[in-house]
Amino acid sequence: MKKIVAAIVGYGNIGKYALQALDAAPDFEIAGVVRRNGAQGCPAELSAYKVVSEIEDLGHVDVALLCTPTRSVEEYAKKMLAKGINTVDSFDIHSKIVDLRRSLDASAKETGAVSIISAGWDPGSDSVVRTLLQAIAPKGITYTNFGPGMSMGHTVAVKAIEGVKAALSMTIPTGTGIHRRMVYVELEEGYELATVAAAVKADPYFVNDETHVIEVPCVDDVIDMGHGVNMTRKGVSGVTQNQLFEFNMRINNPALTAQVLVCVARATMRQKPGCYTMIEIPMVDLLPGDREEWIAHLV
Repeated sequence: MKKIVAAIVGYGNIGKYALQALDAAPDFEIAGVVRRNGAQGCPAELSAYKVVSEIEDLGHVDVALLCTPTRSVEEYAKKMLAKGINTVDSFDIHSKIVDLRRSLDASAKETGAVSIISAGWDPGSDSVVRTLLQAIAPKGITYTNFGPGMSMGHTVAVKAIEGVKAALSMTIPTGTGIHRRMVYVELEEGYELATVAAAVKADPYFVNDETHVIEVPCVDDVIDMGHGVNMTRKGVSGVTQNQLFEFNMRINNPALTAQVLVCVARATMRQKPGCYTMIEIPMVDLLPGDREEWIAHLV
């Protein structure tokens, strides 16, 4: 079996788990890791891998797993796609997904590459579940309740605010798809909590939710990467009312995100050039090996 050659771009929380997930996958070969500072200050767990600052230094790469902050995904994806390298990412600003898809679709088609975007667990695997529920109960309402748990995208957004030394953003479900954001921050010396809190609440990640910003002496004392979701849909199948569906999971946030990225990295090798979201690709393409064997096993 010819293995898929993959590179990890960015080595934060998701990058670390992506390395583990790729290493465990039978059909992948790890080309190496791309970091801003290359091999400088490399953690010990990367000693067995090639670490560079530019992806060209890894040689041939089929697909790049973009484990970067959401707001830099488009920039990194366009650079990789321009080189003919497939890309996958976990871009999580729901209101900007359609625009990103249009942008990267044009870039991918120029070089015959494939990009699969917003492939974490929400957006991502949860999007697939929502799509299925919409199909089997066309009329109705779906509520997606997250947490309680750490939101990586929201946490990264807080860390980027001036005066924040460290941060944790917790998502607390209050029901019917409404959430409270509990933001814990360590401040740099000389900064006021009120100023930082105002900046957090004005950020697009937080502007639509009830948000509380709390100063703590050490974020590490309160951090937990666990998360979860409860999704319910009450709707109509045909003309039959009161069809009720529920989906639950409790997860390690970056570990699941990384596993989804590996699955869609595999799927990029089976799509025509262009940009896709997870609801557009056949589920069987996420799995390694022979399609008919999976059909026999799962259908």
